[in-house]
Amino acid sequence: MDTTTIHIGADHAGYELKEILKLFLERKGYNVIDHGADEYDEDDDYPDFIFPVAQNVALDTDSKGIVLGGSGQGEAIAANRVKGVRAVVFNGQYQPIDGREVPEEIVTARQHNDANVLSLGARFLSEEEAKEAVDLWLETGFSGEERHLRRIKKLDQMGF
Repeated sequence: MDTTTIHIGADHAGYELKEILKLFLERKGYNVIDHGADEYDEDDDYPDFIFPVAQNVALDTDSKGIVLGGSGQGEAIAANRVKGVRAVVFNGQYQPIDGREVPEEIVTARQHNDANVLSLGARFLSEEEAKEAVDLWLETGFSGEERHLRRIKKLDQMGF
């Protein structure tokens, strides 16, 4: 069982998938703190739920955050406004039509950027795809390579 704390939050578009992922993570032994939405409300605003996730992740560097919305884009933008947060959007692995091999987005985001918030596009992902993405993101560690540490340090120094 993993005792990592996962802060989670979603607006109306991500509410249903958030509830599923919350249970999924709790069953795996994670300490999940839900920052809302607590019910479906099509008029809610994602910053109300995303900022508390991001702020808590920034304060507790051993924790991680998962935020959900329709595309995940606005949620990542909001989360990335909090200094110390490195949110990455995932709404499906890119499959090039020209036959190129591309790295796994989530793996690269964790290994190179030490992404501490995962922003999921609930309108793009099935329940199973979301669970697989969360597992991969949580199981992938930061490489700790000097070049990546240097870049993250610059983000923290230059950010607000």
